[in-house]
Amino acid sequence: MSFSIETRKQEIANLKNEQLDLLIVGGGITGAGVALQASAAGMKTALIDMQDFGAGTSSRSTRLVHGGIRYLKNFDVQVVSDTVKERAVVQHIAPHMTQADPMLLPIYDEKGTTFTMFSVKVAMDLYDHLAGIEGDSPLTRYANYTIDKDEALKREPQLNPENLEGAGVYLDYQNNDSRLVLENIKKAHDEGGVMLSRIKCIEVLHDDNGVVRGARVKDLLTGEEFDIKANVVLNAAGPWSDEVRATDSKSSKKSQMRPTKGIHLVVDQSRLSVPQPTYFGSGTDDGRMIFTIPREGKTYFGTTDTDYEGDLENPKVDMSDVDYLLNIINKKYPSAHLTLDDVESSWAGIRPLVAADDEGEEEVDAVSGASDAGDTSAPSAVSRGSSLTKADDGLITLAGGKLTDYRVMANGAMDMVVDTLSNSFNEDFELKDSAEIKVSGGDFDSDHAEDALDKIAEEGVKVGLSKDEAHEIASLYGSNARNIFQRAKVLQPTEGLSLAETAALNYSLDEEMTLSPVDYLMRRTYHILFKDDSLDKVVPAVIKEMAKYFDWDDEEIARQQKELDDVINESELVDLKAKVKAGK
Repeated sequence: MSFSIETRKQEIANLKNEQLDLLIVGGGITGAGVALQASAAGMKTALIDMQDFGAGTSSRSTRLVHGGIRYLKNFDVQVVSDTVKERAVVQHIAPHMTQADPMLLPIYDEKGTTFTMFSVKVAMDLYDHLAGIEGDSPLTRYANYTIDKDEALKREPQLNPENLEGAGVYLDYQNNDSRLVLENIKKAHDEGGVMLSRIKCIEVLHDDNGVVRGARVKDLLTGEEFDIKANVVLNAAGPWSDEVRATDSKSSKKSQMRPTKGIHLVVDQSRLSVPQPTYFGSGTDDGRMIFTIPREGKTYFGTTDTDYEGDLENPKVDMSDVDYLLNIINKKYPSAHLTLDDVESSWAGIRPLVAADDEGEEEVDAVSGASDAGDTSAPSAVSRGSSLTKADDGLITLAGGKLTDYRVMANGAMDMVVDTLSNSFNEDFELKDSAEIKVSGGDFDSDHAEDALDKIAEEGVKVGLSKDEAHEIASLYGSNARNIFQRAKVLQPTEGLSLAETAALNYSLDEEMTLSPVDYLMRRTYHILFKDDSLDKVVPAVIKEMAKYFDWDDEEIARQQKELDDVINESELVDLKAKVKAGK
């Protein structure tokens, strides 16, 4: 089903005259998960986001589906238990987005260490037990184990040998965060949902009894304002949850969120060679853990975790963030000698941590169903638990949690939505088993995902793509890669783009609601983050092709170019590097 600027226009026109069952505000992974379940259940559903889908927190993560082994140190067993099983479920429903990738956890004898060789084995055993990695489970081949210092250094020669005692190895998963959001959104759209980016909620609307019945919204592309009528409104705006609640004149205005900022830096693998994902204590006695992850010839590392009060839409990487990470990385990998100049790209994201219970609202953890009061300690110690609240006027807010939890959080929210529609509107809906709803592109055997993707890639080779190009497209788009390969049969390469890239861009414009070069180069693909070497060549061609597709005039082309330049400069830390060079 087409999902483009043209379908957007028609669906907005239809929406103005429709009574929805459910309106979701927020198009990150949380809202996307709810939208898919609601649409699959046959609810008249719409989702709106003031930015691109996943442009906030959900495209700025560590790009892992993991259970958070470090939370076991804080005895947050419930959070780990609820999420660690989900890794395999997410891999099943999004097999092209999520791949098992065992994690190395070096153990150092240092002040403030998170784990010792003894405690890491206990934690890993509990982690595996909670995940069901035991007995005849198909995941048993990924059961944890420990290695000594010599083996750890053999696997990662650049690791600092001083005070290194050994390492643990346990199962976690890599994923493509922004594409996971998009594939949920696309599937929800296929199921009949209306999915709209660049639509901002400016006021929550009420009926004569003061009960929430929709929202006044603004189309940020056209400037038009209009009403969306809905029986239930669900706020899934992540770090913006408080701002959405503020548009509800009858809801509590007490702050619910405690946003924190985390950053990641990307360098070439020739500067920092990390053969497998690695996770270690910061060694700074602050309780933080650091990831170093290999990807597409690059290595990225993070993250920081600091309270944040700035612009939620545009968090920036500060020099203090860079200094913090480089100091840790250069101690753990002393031969790397990384500096700011080695950083090719970066990203900063806001975690939507839940601060505390909100007075006057029924609140439960969206995953476990238990009461969850939050924490007021250091950011890195705050629970990643979720919160599901229903205000007196009926506004539902789903907040907090981790990317890995998104499907289970949506389950909890959908139970509340179904009850509300049944009790207040005599509408009965039967929810489908969300663990069996494959996202868009996931229609193949997840138990043999690697073989299935190889076979899909072979179809690309047959139409003239190189093996590497075909495999990259198969890995990125899953079963939807076949659509791209069919386009490659009839398209001519755009000047500056390969045939593979031309077909992928064409598909993305027609089928992925790609509305700007930033959408495509940052979130539909990862050119800005992981393909710095070819970015200068690709950018002009992408803008030229999109200008033709959207019929942009010179003024709009210049605006899009500036927006893209700003994003690239921010990612490459151009201003920060200039300030350092100038001695400021």
